[in-house]
Amino acid sequence: MITAVVQFQLPEGTSHDDIVKTFNTTTPKYEGLSGLIRKYYLIGEEGTAGGAYLWESREAAEAVYTAEWRKMIAERYGSEPVITYFETPVIVDNVTGDVVKGATK
Repeated sequence: MITAVVQFQLPEGTSHDDIVKTFNTTTPKYEGLSGLIRKYYLIGEEGTAGGAYLWESREAAEAVYTAEWRKMIAERYGSEPVITYFETPVIVDNVTGDVVKGATK
C-alpha cells in the first residue's frame, strides 16, 4: 500500500468554514474510487490544506493524479498541489482493532 500526502496553499482569506464546505462538495468524487482505501481531508496552519490518501498501489494513485486533476486542484484552490508518496508497510487501526502487516508495494 501507498500513502500519498497532497498539500496546497489556500487563497489568502479562505476561512475554515469555506474550505470545509468545499471539501464536503468533493467527497462523491472519492467515494468508491478504484484503488482508494481511505482519504483524510487536511487543514493545516498558515493557509495550507490537502489530503492524506491510502492507496492499494502507487499505480492506482497515479491514475488519479493526472495533469487534469492537478489543473483542477490549482483552479479550485489557487495553487499547484505537491504530492509526497510513502510506502505503507504496517497499519494499526484502533477503530476496528486491525493490524495490517506486510502491506508492501
